[in-house]
Amino acid sequence: MNWFVELISQGSVPQTILLLTLISIAGLYLGRIKVFGIQLGGSFVFFAAIAAGHFASRFGVDVNRAMMDFAKNFGLVVFVYTLGLQCGPGFFSSLRKGGLKLTLSAVGSIILASAMAVGASYAFHMPVPETVGLLSGAVTNTPSLIAAQQTVLDLDPSALDTANSVGAAYAVAYPFSILSVILCVVIMKSMFPRSVAASSGKEGDKYTAVTEVMVSNSEIFGRQVHDIVSSSEFHFVISRVWRNGAVEIPVSDTVIRDGDRLLLICDKEDIHKLGVLFGHEQEKDWNRPDIDWNVIDSNLVSRHLRVTKDEVVGESLNKLKLRNKYGVNITRINRAGITLVPNADTVLQFGDRLTVVGDEGRIKAMGKFVGNEEARLDEPRLIPLLAGIFLGVLLGSVPFFIPGMSTPVKLGIAGGPIIMGILMGAFGPRLHITTYTTRAANLMLRQMGITFFFASLGYSVGENFVETVFCMQGLKWAGISVLLAAVPLLIMGIVNEKLLHMDFAGNVGTLCGAAANPNALAYANSILDNDNPAAAYATVYPLTIFLRVFIAQALIVLL
Repeated sequence: MNWFVELISQGSVPQTILLLTLISIAGLYLGRIKVFGIQLGGSFVFFAAIAAGHFASRFGVDVNRAMMDFAKNFGLVVFVYTLGLQCGPGFFSSLRKGGLKLTLSAVGSIILASAMAVGASYAFHMPVPETVGLLSGAVTNTPSLIAAQQTVLDLDPSALDTANSVGAAYAVAYPFSILSVILCVVIMKSMFPRSVAASSGKEGDKYTAVTEVMVSNSEIFGRQVHDIVSSSEFHFVISRVWRNGAVEIPVSDTVIRDGDRLLLICDKEDIHKLGVLFGHEQEKDWNRPDIDWNVIDSNLVSRHLRVTKDEVVGESLNKLKLRNKYGVNITRINRAGITLVPNADTVLQFGDRLTVVGDEGRIKAMGKFVGNEEARLDEPRLIPLLAGIFLGVLLGSVPFFIPGMSTPVKLGIAGGPIIMGILMGAFGPRLHITTYTTRAANLMLRQMGITFFFASLGYSVGENFVETVFCMQGLKWAGISVLLAAVPLLIMGIVNEKLLHMDFAGNVGTLCGAAANPNALAYANSILDNDNPAAAYATVYPLTIFLRVFIAQALIVLL
């Protein structure tokens, strides 16, 4: 058994792989256990790794540091890039719908945390660099830590002890902040049960709705569908027209008459505007799950078609003219879990799920045109995936020089890849780059990446965790970091719910993004049983990374 003892005790590549996989298995298994109704899931890997690192250091187990660093950094890159890739296709549409609200919330929590850090520095007589280290750890933001340490050394190259104190404060704050943010999500879950219920379950029509109007506005009489839709300032689809007791699918040149009843697909916020546009909004709720559409139009069917043919990818609906060619209406487009209301300028992307209404035979003909080959969705496309990661790391390494700052700001290996993932997911199809991955494949990559990130980071933190924390200085740092992590998020969480009227998914996703905390995001996704928080997370994450780095440097330079 000497070979086994040597394998476990010596810092080799096989030993590191065995150690990380064992920690991950233990953490994932223990994360299933509920304590007071709370289940941490994959986030528990981080805490299992801290325990493993602590006991390994006690027994003198050596590890391969280079392998640990690679697993940590590459795991983080894979996680944030695939997260951006998943959110990218619907990112800009969701940004238009609620991006300003999400951004203001994230910036608000950053300003609160920064102000509290400055106050703590004066109240507890702590050096500003230490406080910035606690602030960086409280928001689990490694780029801001690196920027803070570099700024300290740029101001005084001999201040190695000060730079190390920034890192020590960060190391103490990091694990406590992860737990604090998860507890914030738990607290808000208990505070806003109705919002949680509305955000839970299957993803889909989060922003879209179905409504019925009776045409009584004389300005609409005699106008064609394409003229009405194109001249409107908001997007909607006329799905069906009731006329003389019959139901028909309108095409572009269908003329709308007085008394027509129209079934419309639109953004929820535009329902009443459509009532004003057409003259009279009907009171029937068409969004109830018990609506029997077959009773409404027995001659028409609704089907889902998948866009899998290269010839139509990257083309707009206006250019393809599918409704006029096939007499079939596209009422919704589901893209990466986000439902969009199509318009003439909507560009089809590989993997889009089209909800279409029309005659069965015409739908089949249209299905052949757009592809509708489910098997093609399962083909792995590694070249665009790896190329995107390459470009993301490259982008994260570009220095941005800001007037008045002594050192350049970088997005880092977290900020660069998530931005590139969003851009590739959103604009890749326009350049005929197929970035589509199935939800299962994307989730597998994300989970693998974040699990190895948790395992390697937790192990390195755990080696000196007990000695660093369980002393007066460490306990003070731990307490301050909990306040910096939790208080701003709870305040903004209440503001988001009560004043900004965010749903729970958008609320916690925004706060997790503001805290740059993928652990809490993974927990939020698990309790809602969907990825809706990830969209809000990806919306605010790039900006928060930049602001955190800028604020860390500014505090050290100015104070």
